[in-house]
Parts: sequence; structure tokens; C-alpha cells
Amino acid sequence: MEEMNITAEARTGEGVKGALSKIRAEKKVPAVIYGGHKNPVSITVSLKDLEKIMKAGKNTVAEITLPEGKEQVLVKEVQYHVVTDLPIHADFQRVSLKDKMDVVVPVKLVGESPDVKAYGAIVEHILREIEVRALVSKIPHEIEVDMTPMTINTGIVAGDIKLPEGVELITDAQAPVVHLTILKDEEPAAAPVADAAAQPESSSTKGKKDEDGNLTKNAAPAKDAAKK
Repeated sequence: MEEMNITAEARTGEGVKGALSKIRAEKKVPAVIYGGHKNPVSITVSLKDLEKIMKAGKNTVAEITLPEGKEQVLVKEVQYHVVTDLPIHADFQRVSLKDKMDVVVPVKLVGESPDVKAYGAIVEHILREIEVRALVSKIPHEIEVDMTPMTINTGIVAGDIKLPEGVELITDAQAPVVHLTILKDEEPAAAPVADAAAQPESSSTKGKKDEDGNLTKNAAPAKDAAKK
């Protein structure tokens, strides 16, 4: 795994009003280093260096040089401004190059199944990350899954993924990762609306019945019949 080397500064003035705004105005990012059975250390890193680490890929090991020594770390979390989308804080976790650790790695689909073009199969990417265990130096940025041999109604589970040497799967081996399916036939068209003649009469159109029960449409009111 590629290792990035950056320089950071110890951060002072925590809790002082405006201190963080001043740091960010100088194109720096407040951060903290924690873990490794040591006390947390508050630092500042340049925005450029942090972006360089992030661009290198997930699980990139960075060596941070501080006045009191060097630290090997992984980026665990970066917070971003809701408007500018620039980093406003970063968390670094200390790591040992000699120890194994559990990390989450993105799953990347590569290639294409012939059934996608032949039958219009739909790719359902279900699990986009898997958890693995490995030496820090062996942790991959991402895990590739080849779609080429897949066919309709077949799937790949976590246990089917070929992992790099020295990388152990922690995610449930039966967890579905990707599946190919095909859309069902369209639903049959709705039945046509019945003719108006077959519809129940509304109160405004139905006629009246005489004493024998015979229907007399548009029957004249009794008072009009009397006049005639």
C-alpha cells in the first residue's frame, strides 16, 4: 500500500472563540489523532495535504510528521461544510504496520455480463462495502468484482469474492453482493370502461315508476297533469 507523508502542526487554543475559523481561513483543517494506547493529539493539517490523502483512496496510510515525532495513521472520518463542501475537521486513527486490523473496503463492479445487452438484464448492486481483516500494509483501497461470467438470476455473495493475498473476509460469506435480474412482463391493460348504457342511472337521469312499477321517463309532475 502506498504511504503518504505529510507534515502537521500541534494545535493550541482549543475552546478559544474564533480559533477554528482562523485555522480554516488559512486553508488548514483542524484534526485529531487518537488510538494506539496513547492520548489524543490535536493538530492542524493543510487542506492540500488532506485532499491528497483522500484522493489516494480509502484506507490510505499516512505518515504524519509532528514536532515530537511521526505517527502512522488512517483517515477515519472527515467532516465537510454543508455549503462549501470543504473539509472542516478530520479524525486520524493511529495504526501499527505490524498489526492486523478490521476495516471496511468499497466494492467496485468491473466488466459487464453479456446478458445485460442480450436480454436487458438489470444489475442490482446490493452490498457496496465489505469488512476485511489484514495488515495495514495489505489493506486494499477497493475490492473488484468481475461481472463478466454472471447470467440472469445468478448472484455473487461475499464469499465468492477473490480477495488479495493476506486479506481475510469478516463480512458474512453468504451476504449477497450483486445480482442480475430481468424485468417481469408488463401488466395486462386495464379492462375497458363499460358502455354508458350499462352504467347505473344517476339520480338526475333515471325516470319515475308508476303504481304498477313501470318506468316512465321524464314523467310530468302531478300538478301539471291536473291542469290539462
